[in-house]
Parts: sequence; structure tokens; C-alpha cells
Amino acid sequence: MSQQSNMRIDADRLWDSIHEMAKIGPGVAGGSNRQTLTDEDAKGRELFQDWCDAAGLSMGIDEMGNMFARREGTDPDALPVYVGSHLDTQPTGGRYDGVLGVLGALEVVRTLNDLNIKTKHPIVVTNWTNEEGTRFAPAMLASGVFAGEHERDWAYDREDADGKRFGDELERIGWKGDETVGERKMHAFFELHIEQGPILEAEGKQIGVVTHGQGLWWLQVTLTGKDAHTGSTPMDMRVNAGLGMARITELVHKIAMDNQPGAVGAIGQANVYPNSRNVIPGKAVFTIDFRSPEQEKLDGMKARLEAEAPGIADDLGLGIEIEVAGHFDPVTFDEGCVIAIRNGAEALGYSHRDIISGAGHDACWINKLYPTAMVMCPCVDGLSHNEAEEISKEWAQAGADVLLHAVVETAEVVG
Repeated sequence: MSQQSNMRIDADRLWDSIHEMAKIGPGVAGGSNRQTLTDEDAKGRELFQDWCDAAGLSMGIDEMGNMFARREGTDPDALPVYVGSHLDTQPTGGRYDGVLGVLGALEVVRTLNDLNIKTKHPIVVTNWTNEEGTRFAPAMLASGVFAGEHERDWAYDREDADGKRFGDELERIGWKGDETVGERKMHAFFELHIEQGPILEAEGKQIGVVTHGQGLWWLQVTLTGKDAHTGSTPMDMRVNAGLGMARITELVHKIAMDNQPGAVGAIGQANVYPNSRNVIPGKAVFTIDFRSPEQEKLDGMKARLEAEAPGIADDLGLGIEIEVAGHFDPVTFDEGCVIAIRNGAEALGYSHRDIISGAGHDACWINKLYPTAMVMCPCVDGLSHNEAEEISKEWAQAGADVLLHAVVETAEVVG
């Protein structure tokens, strides 16, 4: 029992693995560019498979390219404990987003092998395809198909900016499996991730015990006005789509502020047309991102935007269309899995606090089917989706140590 209560992962091995993976698809500023279903993604998968083979794991691959590396348990009838995240990155992504979760899961298995610890339940290290959604929208695509949120063929038909289909690219890189998506059953699922926010570092906490995940509404707004010369069109005769976007941007901020605490909102993607220095924009297309862990607030923000934005457009003589570009409800993670993570942090003496995930993760979809929870470690200044994303080896170790203990508690040590 003392060995199990004090066991920790090999921090050097985990750290070396993370930075070895970062050599594949390096970014221009020290981060990573290993977008889903690219040649770089294929090479990252090959390296991950090599490491899994060396750890004695058997690999399964489903029709969405999800990778499942299995360590056998002592009970052939016991459902496996799944643990993992994603290896794909943003075009200018960091080295740790997703990667820490996959390689931290692999390190859990390596540590159990080193200590010759057997578990009743099998343990399956998982790499989910296209979590980022940067090349093929939406994000968390393959785990969404696994959870029954999306149809497989609909996912295959997603296109990137060059018109290439997800299904075709999956076949091209050679990682389309024949296993039916979603047929696997789980005892539980755990995901380790960097926080992607500033709270843990600011409070000096080593571990975030994730109890909830924010829900999200993405609303794409199209405003239609009239292109006109900026120098010769009188101010009172303009139909300025850019002005409408500016006023709706203020509305989005006000809606989020009126719903404090526990709500955020912003416009992160915006385009005006024809986007010329001396032309008043005749069209603006932008996406609003509302998030909250509270369903009533989340839906209320969407409803208020849909009620008030048309009035802004009407005052300026603009046409307006509002479309849903993405959505998922707030998530409450499984109490038993959350307790296992908290137990691990306390047993190891790591400082910790409960936290709500501000970003979406594969765990959010899997939680709809099976008991799920997440553990987080800090990242410097809360920065993520940026090549300057940074964590310390000590933070990585703490997160993986807690993951190890939560997985072992759930998978049940034998002997």
C-alpha cells in the first residue's frame, strides 16, 4: 500500500517525450504546427504508436482515426479505464495543449510497468482525432462522433479551407481504422490538460480539480449594408456594416458583464468586405462566443443577443442574419471521478482547488456517455493556442502524478 500511496511518474521521461513529439511539426516560434490529418499528424501518430508498442500496449484504431492503446487488466470482463487527450495542434499552437494529456496517460502506463503493478480493469491510452477543429470544424469532432453527437459521414464531409474532405485526408495519411466509432464501452475516462487560463498560476495552485465545463454558443452574424467611397459619401447617407459590427461588439461585452459572475463573451473572428482602405464596408461577418457553466445564463445571453442585435442593425439600415455556428451544453463531471482526482492531489500533498474548464475538451463529449473527469495543471500567464505557451516540468509532473493516482484508484490495483 505504501508503494501505491507514494508512487509518482518519471518526470524526466515525460518531459523528454513531450519535447521529442514537438520536433514533429515544429512551429516557427518554438511551438507546434501539427494540424489534424496532415503529414505531420501522421508522423506524430507513428511516434506515439512506437512508444505504445515499446510499453507492451495493443493498438486499436476506429473509423475516425481515434487511437486506443490497451494495457490488459486481470479481469477479462472488466470495462477499461480510458485516459488521454489529443495530439493535433493549432497552426501556431504550443507544445503542451493536448499533448500533455496523451503522453501523461502513456506515462501512467509506463510507471505501472516499471512498478509491476497490475490492475483489475484494463487501461486504454487514447488519442482523439481533430480536437482542435482548426482545419476541420467543429472542434472535438471525432470524440463527438464517438459520443453520437455527429454522424460519421457528416464528419467525413467536413472540408478545410482548400476544399479537402476530412474522410479523404484521413485515408490519405493512412490512419483510418475499421473499428466502428463508438462501439467501445468505458468504465471511466480521465483527461489531463493544461488550464489554458490564469487562475491556477495566479493562486499558486499546482492542481485544478475540474468539476464542470462551460457550455458554449457560437453565433455567426452577417450584416449587409452598402459599399461606398469613404471620402465622398456623407456621414448621414452611409449604410456601414462595420459600424454595426462595432455596436454589436459593445452589446456582446455588455451582455457578458450583465451576467457576472460565471459568464464570458467576445467576438474573436471578424471580416469586413471588401476590406479596402477607402471603401465603407458593405458587409461584415463575425462570430460571437458566449460561454457559461450555467445553462440559464448561457441560453439567456444567446436570447438577448438575438433580441437586441436586429434593433442595432435596423437603426443603421442594415440587413442581419444570425446563425448557430457551434454549441454544447454546460458539463457536470462525474462525482466519483472528481473525488478520485481530488484524493490523488491530497495523497501526494499537492496544492489544489476546484475549477471550471473555460475551454471545450474531448472529455466534455465522453462525459455524456461514461463517468468522466479532468485534472489540470497551470500554464504560464494562462497563455494557450500560442507558440509561447509554457509550463514547467514540475507542473507537468504534478498533473501526471495525480492522473496516475486517479486512474489506479479507478482501475483497482490487484495484489
